[in-house]
Amino acid sequence: MIDLLRGERYALTHLKSAVEFLGFLKHNYHLDCLVFEVDGDLRSLLRKLQERSIFLPAVIFSPQPGVDGRPEAPYSDGFDVAASTANKSQEESCAFFYHPAEVQLAIARSSEIGSGIERAIAQFLKLSTPVPVNYQSATVDATAQLTAQSLLSLQQRRLAEKLRERLGYLGVYYKRNSQIFLRNLSGPEKQKFLEQLKSSYRDIVLNYFSQDTAVNNQIDEFVNLAFFADVPVTQIVEIHMELMEEFAKQLKIEGRNEEILLDYRLTLIDAIAHMCEMYRRSIPKEASQGKS
Repeated sequence: MIDLLRGERYALTHLKSAVEFLGFLKHNYHLDCLVFEVDGDLRSLLRKLQERSIFLPAVIFSPQPGVDGRPEAPYSDGFDVAASTANKSQEESCAFFYHPAEVQLAIARSSEIGSGIERAIAQFLKLSTPVPVNYQSATVDATAQLTAQSLLSLQQRRLAEKLRERLGYLGVYYKRNSQIFLRNLSGPEKQKFLEQLKSSYRDIVLNYFSQDTAVNNQIDEFVNLAFFADVPVTQIVEIHMELMEEFAKQLKIEGRNEEILLDYRLTLIDAIAHMCEMYRRSIPKEASQGKS
């Protein structure tokens, strides 16, 4: 199977253990596709990726997958569906190892790995949620859903941009779940989410004028989080002002000049500009062009 991927088209990295893979992934988030073979450690490994909200296109080879590459019945280890209450659509939506856009193939069909990778990438770019909504709402809080959704979108965008550079790929449109919009969250969920959003923005402010280029990724992640929760710009401004007030009090205590905080207006402008770009990208071309 590995020999089928050798050549100029693929840059292949072959890892033999879960520990080795997770160590590699820490420094290589921009992978195009993962290829797994089912074994005793696979479920545990993929569970760790899910918990960390790391989602990538994936091809999974198993000894006997079901019809058309799908398993014959829902798998367990976190995706159990009680037989007495589950309907067919729920069972089908939970019948995956990693996420609903994965491609499963029988090992006997290993010669199809190239087309499997292409299909996995295409399906991943259309994926609107990393885990079915029915599953999420039952077991995961809204903040965790929004975090997973925003990181999924970020990975989709990175992948789409790479494909556009290579192939002229048109990219993807963003699909949001209104159930986890900020205005629709319960009081405690809303408070928890806003605390996370403020913490994320605080990190951006603290690193904004440093030489650390990771701040651009921090802004992207912050904007993705705000976008999928449909956070209004006024809320972003409010978070900024609250942080500036906190920093001003600290500077007073330290006897330092508060004027330095004026420079951080650039941070707010940058965040809002990124958010405007996100909304621009989310509008389908036919909607933005209007009817002729």
